[in-house]
Amino acid sequence: MERKEKKLTEGWKFWFGNTKEGEGQPVEIPHDWVIGEPFTKDRREASQGFRVRRGTGWYENLLQVHVEEGHRYFLDFDGIYERSSVWVNGSYAGGHKYGYTPFRLEITDLVKLGENRVEIRVDSDVVPTDRWYTGAGLYRTVKLLETGKRYLDEREMIVSVNFPGNGYEEAAVIVETGNDFPVKGEIQYAGEHVTAEGRQGRLEFRLQKPFLWSAENPRLYQLKVCSEDDGSISDTAVLSIGLRDVRIIPDKGLYVNGNPVKLRGVCLHQDAGCLGVAAKKEIWRKRLEKLKEMGCNAIRAAHHMHSAEFMDLCDELGFYVYEECFDKWTGGHYGSFFETEWRADLGAMVKRDRNRPCVIIWGVGNEVENQGQNSMLRILKMLVAELKELDGTRPVTYAMNPHFKRERQIDISRIKDIQEFVDEADDTEIWDVEEKIDRIKEIGKLVDILSCNYQEQWYEQIHTAMPEKLILGTEVYQYFKGHPDQFKNYTQDNPSLVPERYDYVIGSMIWAGIDYLGESMGYPAKGWNGALIRTNGEPKAGYYIMQSYWTARPMVHFEVMDYSLSDEGVKDHWDIPMYAGHWHFPQFTNTVVPYMIASNCEKVELYINDSRIYIPEPQESPNHLITGFLPWIPGRVTVIGLMEGKEACRQEIVTPGPAVKLGFDQDYAKIPAERGYQLLLSVRALDEAGNPYFRESAKIQFRVEGPAEILAVDNGDPKSGEAYQENFRHLYHGCASVVIRTKGKPGRIVLWADADGMSSGRAVICAE
Repeated sequence: MERKEKKLTEGWKFWFGNTKEGEGQPVEIPHDWVIGEPFTKDRREASQGFRVRRGTGWYENLLQVHVEEGHRYFLDFDGIYERSSVWVNGSYAGGHKYGYTPFRLEITDLVKLGENRVEIRVDSDVVPTDRWYTGAGLYRTVKLLETGKRYLDEREMIVSVNFPGNGYEEAAVIVETGNDFPVKGEIQYAGEHVTAEGRQGRLEFRLQKPFLWSAENPRLYQLKVCSEDDGSISDTAVLSIGLRDVRIIPDKGLYVNGNPVKLRGVCLHQDAGCLGVAAKKEIWRKRLEKLKEMGCNAIRAAHHMHSAEFMDLCDELGFYVYEECFDKWTGGHYGSFFETEWRADLGAMVKRDRNRPCVIIWGVGNEVENQGQNSMLRILKMLVAELKELDGTRPVTYAMNPHFKRERQIDISRIKDIQEFVDEADDTEIWDVEEKIDRIKEIGKLVDILSCNYQEQWYEQIHTAMPEKLILGTEVYQYFKGHPDQFKNYTQDNPSLVPERYDYVIGSMIWAGIDYLGESMGYPAKGWNGALIRTNGEPKAGYYIMQSYWTARPMVHFEVMDYSLSDEGVKDHWDIPMYAGHWHFPQFTNTVVPYMIASNCEKVELYINDSRIYIPEPQESPNHLITGFLPWIPGRVTVIGLMEGKEACRQEIVTPGPAVKLGFDQDYAKIPAERGYQLLLSVRALDEAGNPYFRESAKIQFRVEGPAEILAVDNGDPKSGEAYQENFRHLYHGCASVVIRTKGKPGRIVLWADADGMSSGRAVICAE
């Protein structure tokens, strides 16, 4: 039989509390029960965006199952946050602790023909919480699987690719299924297919002139493996695979398919602003496409496993992924799990994703306790060894913070009480760079790549100490660089340009790519705001700066420095100057204003109305950013990028007239008519000529007609006190966004945006 998979998105009821009382609230999966909660000023809840609803939740669904003799049945969970227990028809089926790792429960002996009751208890009453927003509940995909007797567990499959010749004219693909029964297989791409058979769970394919996978050309093959039972198909597993050759060469760098590659990356958490952690694949597709447009080719999935759908998109769209299972080890949130769960959780990550082409580096931790000390090194050695047993084909590393501490020798005989012991045991910071590097060397002996957070000012010294190791900036600031005498400084030497200077530095990952909830620096900011893109998908100035570094297609982008705007509560060193994309200063009459132009062109010309302002070339400017001052003259600013003396691109920004209407960025779209599809659209205040009015902050009321509903609203303002689960939002920098969710029926959907004193905006969506 072909494996049957059914996503369990509908029919769920939810109760918050220790018991199921009353009818229960109908919900659709994915579901995050925290994101709709009101704010609290309690600083202890900064990690959760100042929302709190710790406690127990219950989910229930009544499944119709056509049970057949000899078939096997499984419930597949890509993640439940957190400490879950599952019952089927009143019998305990199993559970799982850690909220980010997937698990699968066989329920063959518990299901019956007809209606089956599935109950899931979720306990999120955990302190401490993670440092970022986690949400709670059935926030990822849930599936019911039906297979034949000879079940193929794709998590136990190992797909290896090698190239027997001197080049890439032929590829050998070997599949080990982890079973000892007969299997058949097929690899498909663009209408062509190659078949193979094996008696003991092993298949070998030979592909001539294969298409290779890379971030630049993410070509995927479909691998289909079938198990046999008495000559009939018993189960079928389907995987998307990519054929690529990734090598790390000391003192030379990272090579993919024989070509040198620099990782131009960002770090990401898993929430999606107004949707919390209950964002579906289509939302993340748009987010990743936005990063791709910026020139980003790498993602650090920090600091936990992301969803299978997210990883599917990285395979499909083309991103090199640094994947890590947990943040801290024996401390922090994971401390309560580490001793009993680390092996299972590490295994869950590797087994789910080791056959993906996008994953090129494994991480086993981030900025852990006692970094570089003997207690930490023992655990690091254990984790690296375990991971290499599961997958010996990729480098394994650990992300070091710039802090190292010295262990104190404690004279127990003179300790009088517990507090004195704690005070004495407190480590001291190591400031001497050479002593830091001695600690890095101890870590370097155990890992394949030196992963450094905020340490680019010491790369040369680190490389001198360990020339056999490549260096990766696993976290870097988006604008400023540290100083050799301290890891924080305000040197305008962009860290993302540093890898271009050294072959042994393979790239960097900016913290962070997209603003996320939690890890707030203080109320009323609800999250981390020092990223390149806002929670509603709006690019910031840093986005265009990186685009000028990372893309070849000619681009030019102009912004002014505007300190009349409110600060957003960004932690200082992760911030950048307060640039804004407008030419509108109604408070000024005659003055000069600072500006910035980001461009990858050879030259740039700048005009205010018809007057040319002479400016330096990008390559002559610090950080390749053209900066200076302009006279404030209302009208039009035009910047033109030139290549070989000819115009290659341009941007125009106009001082707007009064805001008189609203307009959606996308006024027409086609989407699937499937139930629960999520679509985010943004609306702006415009003047009569259609120019955006950046300073407008009117209240926008959204309404929808047709087979869809308003799911959430956002405007990217981290300090807003407005709830996400409403149908209104004030404009922020002239913009607001809304997420609609389809009801599973084809038809015409009309989305409206209304505001007092302005003509309404309209977008038409065709669900088909």
